[in-house]
Amino acid sequence: MKIVSIVGARPQFIKESLISKTLEKFGIDEILVHSGQHYDLNMSDIFFKVLEIKNPQYNLGIGSGTHAEQTGKIMIEFEKVLMNEKPALVLVYGDTNTTIGGALTAVKLKIPVAHVEAGLRQEPKDMPEEINRVLTDRISQLKFCPSQKAVENLAMEGIKSGVYFTGDVMLDVFLKFKQNVDMKKVLEKYDLNPKKYVFSTIHRDFNTDVKTRLESILQGLSKIAPRMPVILPIHPRTKKRISEFGLEDLLKKLKVIDPVGYDESVALTSNAFSVVTDSGGLQKESYFAGVAGVVMMKDTGWIELVESGWNVLADADEEKIYHGVFNHPIPSDIDKIYGDGNASEKIVQIIKDMKI
Repeated sequence: MKIVSIVGARPQFIKESLISKTLEKFGIDEILVHSGQHYDLNMSDIFFKVLEIKNPQYNLGIGSGTHAEQTGKIMIEFEKVLMNEKPALVLVYGDTNTTIGGALTAVKLKIPVAHVEAGLRQEPKDMPEEINRVLTDRISQLKFCPSQKAVENLAMEGIKSGVYFTGDVMLDVFLKFKQNVDMKKVLEKYDLNPKKYVFSTIHRDFNTDVKTRLESILQGLSKIAPRMPVILPIHPRTKKRISEFGLEDLLKKLKVIDPVGYDESVALTSNAFSVVTDSGGLQKESYFAGVAGVVMMKDTGWIELVESGWNVLADADEEKIYHGVFNHPIPSDIDKIYGDGNASEKIVQIIKDMKI
């Protein structure tokens, strides 16, 4: 069997790193396509190196652009790959323009689609990620759900065929890296002490592209800083908007660094007092590490972490961000919300057993 996998953003690189190795272990031929959606060296190549992902056979070189431009370019270029490779299955991840572009291209060519991280739902319904994940679930033959909540979401929409609770591949990868990363070395690099700092990331367009929201978030982080250092690996979009909006002064109290590789991210998450983020992946990783999470969104696809008490929704509210860090008691036990750390093997076994 030959399949084509398409990736283009950080969480996809992370999941692909392990699924790719598992596909090889199970004797399945995989062609890897990088859409080029994340084209910045620190946002893309660094993850391929750290995660030991094989070099993509194709790089579509999409780069930046509007949602329509990115999706359209991906479809045009990805169609050429699929017509050349003629795979039995296309594997897509998550909720990006790469996800929906890859899935739409495949189904138009009557190639089955498998969606890793299916069934997530959140408000607002018009956010790009929500549109991408809902549409991808509708056209995928195999829907691999990271949690029982995701299975329930699909069932509420009448989607029950091809739905599997596999657990979350992100947990598999996190556990692997946590065992191997040199925590002490990473903390020394950034002059940090365990449980004595806050780890934060900001990248969602609804936070970065609206001045009032971005300003409020940075004010919240700046309010935390006198009590505890805040380390902020700065996303290229965030950096650009801060400059455009004239908000540079709000970075003065923060420890701003370049984007980090996944190994350093695991170390910084695991040793943090709290994680403040709008990243879907980091929301879960803080839970994997047993660290309280403050989510800078109105809603989240990982609502089970809020319901269980591990994460708190703060939106872009300065006060809620501050109080979320210092007044957020977390549960004493970590339930197996996202499986047992063997999601990649479950996913690949289902693919191998698929009758196509």
